[in-house]
Amino acid sequence: MSSTSTAHVTADTLEIPDGRLYYEVRGQGPLVALVAAPMDADAFAPLADLLAAEHTVLTTDPRGIRRSVLHDPHQDSTPELRADDLSRLLAHLDAGPAAVLGSSGGAVTVLALAQAHPERVHTVVAHEPPLLGLLADRAELSAREDDMIATYLAGDRLGAGRKFLANANIHLPEEAVLGMFGGEPEPQAAADEHFQYVHMIRGTTRFRPDVAALRDGATRVVVGLGETSTGQVCDRTSRALAAALGGAPLMFPGGHLGFVEDPGAFAARLREVLADG
Repeated sequence: MSSTSTAHVTADTLEIPDGRLYYEVRGQGPLVALVAAPMDADAFAPLADLLAAEHTVLTTDPRGIRRSVLHDPHQDSTPELRADDLSRLLAHLDAGPAAVLGSSGGAVTVLALAQAHPERVHTVVAHEPPLLGLLADRAELSAREDDMIATYLAGDRLGAGRKFLANANIHLPEEAVLGMFGGEPEPQAAADEHFQYVHMIRGTTRFRPDVAALRDGATRVVVGLGETSTGQVCDRTSRALAAALGGAPLMFPGGHLGFVEDPGAFAARLREVLADG
């Protein structure tokens, strides 16, 4: 299902001490922010259009990616820095506290946001956070991740992509793997990919959430998990985080990128989760 919304989109930038953040706003109503890492604002556009019928929806490019430019392009992107960015954007909009959905690396961002800036958010939905540190085999997984990054830096983009999928326990047809990693990306996509491998992955997957702060804080923390993600690493990490918080993950349609696969079904489920708060 694709969005047929004609929601008006306002695009702007916000200056921050070490760069400039690109963001988009659409719709009216209670504020919902949709964030990822490394995916940019465009990935959320269909979901944002649907939610804009009853919400003010914020989307953004994470720091160092595409239109969110850093003064020092070699600076690492950590969940704490991305959480600070999101807090600045929410304060700039002055429409909170907000509900925030984070996906993958963005799920780690919103957990850091709930820890550091709980006044900005009443609900965070962390959809499939890749928190390797919560798993018993974290040392092996981190070593494999280091090997994947080394493969990329050696110039083997396809080999690194294969290792990325293998480490995540995601199985795709060969033609899909070649389509994703086999060709030469456009310059901006190549720059974003390099930034992800070199400056984003390690800090994101090795972030250790303050479980007690998340469990006992004022912000409602929801762990989301795709119905078709069974057996993947993010299935394991999501269940481990939910268990540490004293519950179970809430299921969402689709897999790791369910909001891209079927924005309509994902939006309906997100509305239910937010209404239950």
